[in-house]
Amino acid sequence: MSRSEQVCVLGAGSWGTALALVLARSCLRQVRLVASNDIQAAAINEAGENLRYLPGIVLPKNITVTADVQMALNDIDVCVYALPCVAADDFLPLLADGSYPVVAACKGLHPQSLLRTDEMLAKYIDRSRIALLSGPSFAREVAAGQPTAITMAAEDISMAEKAAAHFDDTNFRIYLSDDVVGVAMGGALKNVIAIAAGMADGLGLGHNSVAAVVTRGLSEIARLAQACGGKSETLMGLSGLGDLVLTCTGTLSRNRQFGIAVAQGKSLAEAIDEIGQVVEGVRTARAVFQMATQMQIELPLMQSVHLVLVGELSIAEALVQLMSRPEKAE
Repeated sequence: MSRSEQVCVLGAGSWGTALALVLARSCLRQVRLVASNDIQAAAINEAGENLRYLPGIVLPKNITVTADVQMALNDIDVCVYALPCVAADDFLPLLADGSYPVVAACKGLHPQSLLRTDEMLAKYIDRSRIALLSGPSFAREVAAGQPTAITMAAEDISMAEKAAAHFDDTNFRIYLSDDVVGVAMGGALKNVIAIAAGMADGLGLGHNSVAAVVTRGLSEIARLAQACGGKSETLMGLSGLGDLVLTCTGTLSRNRQFGIAVAQGKSLAEAIDEIGQVVEGVRTARAVFQMATQMQIELPLMQSVHLVLVGELSIAEALVQLMSRPEKAE
């Protein structure tokens, strides 16, 4: 009898749990979902679902929830990293010595080092083992089995194909890319633009304003991504435009919800507490501001988001500054 495939998913938040469900839909695959502590693991196991992040979605028997990282990594065929970017240096060293693929399912820039997702992984893991999963994908819809199209990127397209083969749920359609820079930057930067779109919504500025945010935001994303070595065509695809539109307009978007809350007068802490999950765009906005300064790239929308979040500009002042910029060719 052949051995069943063993998979580890690091991170039992909404996205990690959703990906564990996708992976577990092949009954021949055993999935180990790593929770942050024994209390969280016990609560999920007892309830048979992740009540905090994905209530109402039952976990199948071939998902085992544990807080024991070393046990979860033992003799696996693939590891999915679904923790926030800021936790990378705590967990990625544990993956350094294996031969299995590591799929990064996080989106962001490290707030201190300014590293992209692929660069965070490459500090500890050979690039021949690294793949990035990114695109328009709300966790609840993925967990519920609703049709989703997403991108798997690796420097070698055969590695992207190998990593994608583990996600064989027919409702989870994967397209392949060898542009890890473009995919990493698209996934990270769209969160900052989604905060801006949420602020526009929170102020009641109307659909025109949100459309302007999305369009000019895409231009800024492409500008910075290309400066880092990404391809413009990648930003027109699922991991760029697709993810941007979803995150800026979808009601399930945490970054958009955060922007709405801030525009309605909530403090950063209050807005994050209200959402109850990591808002990656806050850290990424800080990183983008530093990158724009260092690289001397003009990113007025994303830079304004950061200045609003750190209290150096009000949203009203940022709006006036953006709208009063000199006319220029699009």
